Parts: sequence; structure tokens; C-alpha cells
Amino acid sequence: MKDLTHGSIVRHILAMSPPIMLGMVTIMICQLVDLYFVSGLGEAAVAGVAAAGNAGFLVNALLQVLGVGTVALVAHAVGRKDRHDANLIFNQAIAMSLLFGLSTLVMGAALSRLYMRSVAADQATIEAGTTYLLWFMPALALEFAMQVLASAMRATGIVRPAMLVRAVAVAINIALAPVLISGWGTGYALGVAGAGLASSIAVAIGVLMLLAHFRKVERYVAFNPAQWRPQLRHWKRIFDVGLPAGGEFVMVFIIMGVGYYVLSIFGPAAQAGFGIGTRVLGLIQMPALAVALAAGPIAGQNFGAGNGARVRETFVKAALVAVAVTIVFLILAQAAPGLLLTGFSNDPETMAVALLFVRIISLNMVAQALIFTCSSMFQGLGNTKPVLWTSAIRVLTYSLPSIWLSTWPGFRMEHVWYLSIVTTTLQAALNVWLLRREFSKRLALPLKEATSGQAEARPVAPPVREPA
Repeated sequence: MKDLTHGSIVRHILAMSPPIMLGMVTIMICQLVDLYFVSGLGEAAVAGVAAAGNAGFLVNALLQVLGVGTVALVAHAVGRKDRHDANLIFNQAIAMSLLFGLSTLVMGAALSRLYMRSVAADQATIEAGTTYLLWFMPALALEFAMQVLASAMRATGIVRPAMLVRAVAVAINIALAPVLISGWGTGYALGVAGAGLASSIAVAIGVLMLLAHFRKVERYVAFNPAQWRPQLRHWKRIFDVGLPAGGEFVMVFIIMGVGYYVLSIFGPAAQAGFGIGTRVLGLIQMPALAVALAAGPIAGQNFGAGNGARVRETFVKAALVAVAVTIVFLILAQAAPGLLLTGFSNDPETMAVALLFVRIISLNMVAQALIFTCSSMFQGLGNTKPVLWTSAIRVLTYSLPSIWLSTWPGFRMEHVWYLSIVTTTLQAALNVWLLRREFSKRLALPLKEATSGQAEARPVAPPVREPA
């Protein structure tokens, strides 16, 4: 990797953010493309696909466990010049990706309808969501292999191939969606099944492309089937690093699930509007998230170098950049929410809900930018547990009151959205406070003492320099 212990922190952030953002935006665009082309099938189809897409957050939790754990441990091994351990972790992660991918297919087939029944407003939405999930599950299962391959390359300083493959996969998805959903050029319209199938085909092609590149170019880590036999000690190492990051996605899944549940009393149009608004807001928050993710490795390298002042500076400047970027999109969301939502539905009731949702929940964006930044900083410091705890507090303070409010006479959907602003602001404040406490504890100590709480198998490694 680049040496991030010297030079302008803002310049490092601005240089690293665009490729990070592009990789994330491509995934979000896939979901928006599905919603866009499904919108012609009616509000039940939109509500079903949107609610089914929320199940992806749960799978993303496992993806984060594998991805964060693989990047950290392989990068540490590269820094120690321990090629054997890097290959061992990589191949153990491959074995885990195969197991997780197979489990995703089995659990998806068994639980898709049960999940949709728990969140959908009517039978048509249940059928649409279940159908979409069954055809979308292969994409989620294949994502585990994609995640491990991309994480291994990122750990050795190679990030562009995965980004380009993601972009190609999105292009394939965009090209296939109207053909499979609406039957453009073929006359065979598959409806919501076509949306899931388009994504699955696109991800499958992406995995094959990344696999071909990996086998042809990557030299530091390589496939070794002899190392695929599960070794629980190394699985534990991966879980220890990645599990808190995965836990955050579980919390998001719960919050989204509660949102669909409490809105079910208003019918499929409300759920469809909520689903559209959620994904549009997710897209415009990507720049702030990319800035935050860029801060993590900067903080990590400087923490490893014992440069506490630069770690603090990284947080301050990353937070300022993330908030500044967020304010631009916040103004857009408040001034012209209809512009952001154009084309996603022809149903007036669905669009009215989406507009209201964007106007209210966009007020969360500054607090969410601080949450993103703090989370990345905790990853750089090697301790992600505080963010998991604050996420759990947010789940409790949002979910239980939301369900309680939904039982009140005269309950309106915006009640839970205003509650969301309060709980998100609370989480942001807790994160900043806990990060300041972490700074005072760990940056005031000598490096050896500050890192003594980390597992012996996960020492802080010096950065790996990217070849010129």
C-alpha cells in the first residue's frame, strides 16, 4: 500500500475516496436498476423487491466478516513478510466463502417466503418478494467468493481490478434488466424473477472475470486446495477481526426490517415508497461513506507508526470533509427530492411516501456521516466493538418504540422517521464520545502498550508499499 504516514491527509483522503466510492456505488446502482425496471409491474412488485433487498443486509453482514477479516490479516502478514500466513488466511477465507455461499442458497430457499410474510403488507407483495429473492440468492451466494478475492488483492495493495470488475458487472446488470424483466427484444418477460436473474448472471460473470485476473496476475497469495481444510484457530482469527463489522450490518437489517413491519399497516404503496427512498438516500450518502472508509487505513498506518497526533488529525479532517460533502447532498434532498426520485414509480401514493421519507430522513445525513467516520477510525485503531455497541443501542431505542408507536390510534408513518433522527443523532454523539475516550487511552500510551490488547496472531504490521 501507499505510505500514508507522510503527506497531506486531505490529499490522501481525496485520492482514495473516488475508487472506494465507485465500488460501492456500483452495488447500489444494481439495486436501483432493479427497482426502476420493476416499477412498471406495479406497487406490489416494487414493495416486494424493495423488502426482499433488505435481506441482502443480513448477507452483507457475513460478507463484512469475511472481507474485513481477510484484508486485515493478509495485510498484517504481508507487512511481516510472512507469505505462508498470508496464503493460509486467504485459503481459509476461500473455504469459508464456499461454506457461507452454500448456506446462503439453502437458507434462502428455505426462509424466503417466511421472511416476506413477516414484513409484507399483502399476498401480492409476498409473492413478488419471494420470487425475486429465490432468483437473487445465487448473486448473494457468489458475492462471498468475489469478496474474498477482492479483499486478498486489496490487502496486497491492488484495488483497481476489483473496482473495474464491479463496474462491468453493473453494466451487464443494466443491460440484462430490461431484457429479462420486460422482455425487450425477446418477448419473454420474466417480471421480478428477471430482476433477480439479471443480478445473478452479472455477479457470476464478475466472479469469473476476477478469478481469471487473480490466477493470471496475483503472485503473493494463490489457491492451495490443501489449505482449504477448515482450521478453526484461523477461522477464529478472521471472526475476531471481522465479526464486529458484520454485527453493524445485522443492526441495519433489524432497523430496516422494523421499518417495513411498522409500515405494513399502510399497505404496499407505503412500503414501496420507503424502499425507494431508502435506496436513493443510500446512494447520495456514498460520497461521505467513501471519505470515511479512506480515513481507516490512514489512521491504521499512523497508529502503527505511533503517530498519535496524526491519527487525531485524520479524524478531524475526515469528519470535516465527510460533513461538507453531506451538506451539499442534504441541501439537494431538501430542495429537490423529486429530482432524486424521478422515474422510480408512476403511483402517486408511492411517490408521496418516498418524497416525505427523503425530506425527513435526509436530516439524518450529517449524523450518519459522523457515524461512518467514527466507525472507520475504530477499524484503524483495531477495535470495532464500540461501534457495535452504539449500533445495538440505536436498534433498541428505535425498534421497540417504533413498534409501540405503531399500536397507537392516529399513528402516522412520519412518527418513526422523526424517531430515527433522534436515535441516529444519539448514536453519532456516543460514537464521537467513545472515540475521544479511545484516543485518550490508546494514543497517550507507548505503541507496544497501546496494542497489547490485540491478539498475538494479529500484530500491527507496517504498511506494504505499492510498487511504482
